[in-house]
Amino acid sequence: MTSKQKQLNLKKQMAPYEKSDLTRSIMQLVNTLGPFFLLWFLAYKSLSFSYLLTLGISVIAAGFLVRIFIIFHDCCHHSFFKNRKANKIVGTFTGILTIFPYHQWQHDHNVHHATSGNLDKRGTGDIWTLTVKEYQEAAWSTRAAYRIYRNPFVMLGLGPIYVFLLKNRFNRKGARKNERINTYLTNAAIAGLYAFMCWAIGWEAFLMVQGPIFLISGAAGIWLFYVQHTFEDSYFEEDDKWEYVKAAVEGSSFYKLPKVLQWLTGNIGFHHIHHLSPRVPNYNLESAHYNTAELQNVPTITLSTSLKSLRFRLWDEDAQDFTGYGAARQSALSKKQSRAKTASVKP
Repeated sequence: MTSKQKQLNLKKQMAPYEKSDLTRSIMQLVNTLGPFFLLWFLAYKSLSFSYLLTLGISVIAAGFLVRIFIIFHDCCHHSFFKNRKANKIVGTFTGILTIFPYHQWQHDHNVHHATSGNLDKRGTGDIWTLTVKEYQEAAWSTRAAYRIYRNPFVMLGLGPIYVFLLKNRFNRKGARKNERINTYLTNAAIAGLYAFMCWAIGWEAFLMVQGPIFLISGAAGIWLFYVQHTFEDSYFEEDDKWEYVKAAVEGSSFYKLPKVLQWLTGNIGFHHIHHLSPRVPNYNLESAHYNTAELQNVPTITLSTSLKSLRFRLWDEDAQDFTGYGAARQSALSKKQSRAKTASVKP
């Protein structure tokens, strides 16, 4: 069996796990939305006792908001329910809670799946990543902007504010009518919900509860997305060499999290399975991984080893791995010295 046939066979093995289960989907809605609303209410009530208590409850609520986003995410892939309309309705509702327009994010995320790891098709639905050569040849302003963008404090602190609160509010260029309308309706629903909450409990109380929940869940979401494609021995190839299955299995990590975090993040740590087959609902990802022999040696990271990815800034096409700015500078200096040496020995 050729490498190509093995890859196609691996994708076929995902078919039994692509079937959604209505009971499990409904139960997930209940055990996710119910606790989130309860925790939000408890966080509000705790304001009269101690804001430290409020922050503690907010951390847990933020975990449930991440789980709500995973449901939204599955609905965008039409994997949460068999019925496409049900996916759209629940996806739009959970999109309002997580402040993501359903159709807009669905488009960008589908592009991400179709191009992940493809060096010639970067730029939609992914983390801005430059190769060493691109960084060395870029203008100083581009390098400066890139370094600011990839700074952990900016990416995880300001990132949620820019992406979720600002970028998500505007339609992309060329968006179709139904996508534009969905974005407008989502924006109106968010504005209405927030205005109602400010009227009901006061804007100060609303911000003191919703603020930390939003920032913590947003940072967690961006971190998950970042670390699942930025890790040692990842996969990036030019378009003519790029392969979908290899990009999924080698370019998407298995983020092995403690069981509590695995539950709160809706099994999204099994990211290689998700990229291999986006139609697998989140509650089937773990089974798909452990019941497929060929996937037992996929790139695996843990909470501790994932922190190393903060040092990964650029993709080195020669070494086929991530590297930092220092290594890029050293590489440029070595090439410059090599050219100078070659020029000096010429007659």
